Amino acid sequence: MLFGRKNLFSATDAFPLTDAVLEFDDSSSVAVRPGRRALDGFGPRGERSASSKWWTVAGLIGLYAVALAGFYALGVVRAQVLWVLAGLTAAGFAVFGAVFRSGLQRKLRLRHLKLGIVTTAIGGMLVVFYLEPVTQILLAPFMFVAVAYGIFTVPRRTLLVLTAAVLCAYAAVIAAHYAEQGNDALLRLELMHLLALAVSVPAFIVLMGRVQRLYRSLYQASRKIKNIQEDAQRDTLLGCFNRRYILAALEEQKQLADESGIPLCLAVLDIDHFKRINDELGHLGGDEVLRTFARIAQQGVRGGDVFGRYGGEEFLLIFPATSLLPSLNTCERIRAQVESHAWTGLLKGRVTVSIGVTQYVLGESVLEFFSRADTAMYMAKEGGRNQVVVEEPIAKGDSQMSDLSIPSSHAFL
Repeated sequence: MLFGRKNLFSATDAFPLTDAVLEFDDSSSVAVRPGRRALDGFGPRGERSASSKWWTVAGLIGLYAVALAGFYALGVVRAQVLWVLAGLTAAGFAVFGAVFRSGLQRKLRLRHLKLGIVTTAIGGMLVVFYLEPVTQILLAPFMFVAVAYGIFTVPRRTLLVLTAAVLCAYAAVIAAHYAEQGNDALLRLELMHLLALAVSVPAFIVLMGRVQRLYRSLYQASRKIKNIQEDAQRDTLLGCFNRRYILAALEEQKQLADESGIPLCLAVLDIDHFKRINDELGHLGGDEVLRTFARIAQQGVRGGDVFGRYGGEEFLLIFPATSLLPSLNTCERIRAQVESHAWTGLLKGRVTVSIGVTQYVLGESVLEFFSRADTAMYMAKEGGRNQVVVEEPIAKGDSQMSDLSIPSSHAFL
């Protein structure tokens, strides 16, 4: 073996023999399989966009408009009422649009915005009810829809207060109808609707309050599970991905490369003379050097790259969908940033890193892939350290080896 290294997977602190055989065995199952979005540098899906929420509101208003148009087709609603609804909708969107354009929504809580939307919607339906008493048939079910829209955001007590205000406004509209028409039969019908709303809507809000508490409990539990999952993927000392995650990511990306044929590169990074650093600074100082190195390396990689600690002072850097030259440039950038960093403390010499990088050959095992990158890293060590060595990929079955040593003085464009 090159440079007298008889066994690439000798038992060391950074690469225990038993772990190597187990974790790089293609037949073994991977304990943690990261999602492809995580490997591509994307985090979990965020909240829905503002445009999506606006479409939800518009859809609910559209349902009410369709029902009102049906009443018009049946000849029980005047055309002017449809125009009034259109004007109220346009005015409401204009007001809320102005709030968002001014940035005022950043100073308001989501509950306040949703409360404003619910209040505006119910207020518009009350205006339509005043113009056409027959639309009270629509007011009751769509009031439940409006309340349901804000039930998980607006506090239950606030919704109860809003319901009381709506019932008072409803009673005022009934009084206005009776004063204008003096119709006893209409008055009795509207009072029955008012009584039905006064009994059912508060009961609905109270019962949904239990669902609201369950929703919040599930949300908190999901956040805790998410935090636990993230902690399980991270090295507790350095904050980068840990050994289990980085090996799972390597297996995942190998499978993607085999399926799609896209390029894949891997780099092994090892801090030079780390034993000397520990002797000079102590283990706490050595830990601080590791933390600083991990921070520098993560700042130097691209969004889709996967960087993690393999063990001790050795790290892996996976380059999904990346050919050899861009991977080489990234490794050289990391090497230069580590060398030029203003290291503090009692260090007698500078901190440097040796890096070996190679490209995946379709069909080879993860063990073979890692072995080639690991060999390149040891060639960098034997060649004087503080450099990047490339082990160029070769077709399977070819016994020739090719490597390129990139000294620390090499400039990349």
